[in-house]
Amino acid sequence: MITCDFAILPVGTETTECKEYVTVAVQSIKDSGLNYQLTGMGTQIEADTLEELYSAIANAQEAIFKIGIGRVYTVIKVDDRRDLENRTLDAKIDTVNKILK
Repeated sequence: MITCDFAILPVGTETTECKEYVTVAVQSIKDSGLNYQLTGMGTQIEADTLEELYSAIANAQEAIFKIGIGRVYTVIKVDDRRDLENRTLDAKIDTVNKILK
């Protein structure tokens, strides 16, 4: 399982408001069919392959370009763990929560 945290930042907007761009990008990720979690600072995705992951992020960037932004800056953090099975986003959170209790 490959997990990723990413954020796409539109550059050159007329306002500091980003909700329109976030919504378009997240809709694109939702349409990809991959499991995702929206957070206050980015979006997290689960994928079986790097190709799936990068394709979903590329489509999210394209969705923002299609609504008139001329430049985007994307930050991507990828955890490609192959020594354990099913290390989903929820499994990672559950592991830490068990230790906290």
